[in-house]
Amino acid sequence: MRLSIVIPVLDEAGGIAASLAALRPLRARGAEVIVADGGSGDATRSIAAPLADRVIEAPRGRARQMNAGAGAATGEAIVFLHADTRLPEGADAAIAAALAARDWGRFDVTIEGRSRWLPLVAALMNARSRLTGIATGDQAIFARREAFAPAGGFPPIALMEDVAFSRAMKRPAAPACLRERVVTSGRRWERHGPLRTIVLMWRLRLAYFLGADPARLAERYAHHGSR
Repeated sequence: MRLSIVIPVLDEAGGIAASLAALRPLRARGAEVIVADGGSGDATRSIAAPLADRVIEAPRGRARQMNAGAGAATGEAIVFLHADTRLPEGADAAIAAALAARDWGRFDVTIEGRSRWLPLVAALMNARSRLTGIATGDQAIFARREAFAPAGGFPPIALMEDVAFSRAMKRPAAPACLRERVVTSGRRWERHGPLRTIVLMWRLRLAYFLGADPARLAERYAHHGSR
């Protein structure tokens, strides 16, 4: 089962080279890497070009960028990887084994950073996901290409596209919840404090489940990030 790795990016010049270099073993085993750029104003595209199979331009917005990357993918399996997240060794084999029985899934996550709260954040995220069947983008969601398109891909909303996708995908079947761990940056949590960020994200999720407009939630999230 050939794997396509889709990475949505926006102004990631500072870290995209290291992120793509980490994928060289997977590319050597036949995986393709597609970088979906949402209109970066820095050198992201030129840095990524020699290190990826394709760099495509897409309408800005993580959901739209991931959908564009999926549309360009040729693999039978697609994994959606944040630019600051690293796949575990043997991720291609783990995904292939999971998709032999399920249509989609995600990895457990480790959050990298200085704060002593980050292991707890990751443990709660993994447990919540396993209990609810809802995956987050930090967990490197993957799916069979033949199941991704009929589900409508990621809805083009400003925030919570991963939650909405999970809700659609889990109706026919629960996700494969892999114990192998991706490693993601803790910068989002450390910038404004892990506990404060946890509370914010839970409030945003609750508001979303109660029917709040994702665009308004994205404004609240952006306002939090600008402080």
